[in-house]
Amino acid sequence: MTTDQIGSSSGRAHRSSSEHPVSWTGSSQGIADAGSSVSSTATTDLSKLQEEVAGLRDTLTKYISGAGSDAAKTARDVGQSVASQVGSAASSVMEAGTTVANTASEQAKTFASEIERAARKNPLGAMAGALLVGVLIGLLGRGRG
Repeated sequence: MTTDQIGSSSGRAHRSSSEHPVSWTGSSQGIADAGSSVSSTATTDLSKLQEEVAGLRDTLTKYISGAGSDAAKTARDVGQSVASQVGSAASSVMEAGTTVANTASEQAKTFASEIERAARKNPLGAMAGALLVGVLIGLLGRGRG
């Protein structure tokens, strides 16, 4: 049995080194060419990858700036809404205050006209009431002592 027969019987092709001598000079040139080809392909792939990363960076920058402007717009809208609601509330309070002031003014006028009417009907009673009020004010102003 020769070495070729043994190698083929085990399922592997095996040749003796005396049949086909290996040429190292041609192999080294082939390896250099393959290395150059791989280097060129790697450089091209790296350039494409850099371009894609730059494109992703630009897309991300646009997205972030869009989100920032959307957030600013939302904040501005919320601020305007709050300002509008505060303005409405202030307007309502002002209207209520005006209504209370008008009501108090009307009641004071009504009370003054009632006192005036009572004084015209009973002038002596009005003078006695005024004297009593004067005495009370004098006592309060002097103090208890």
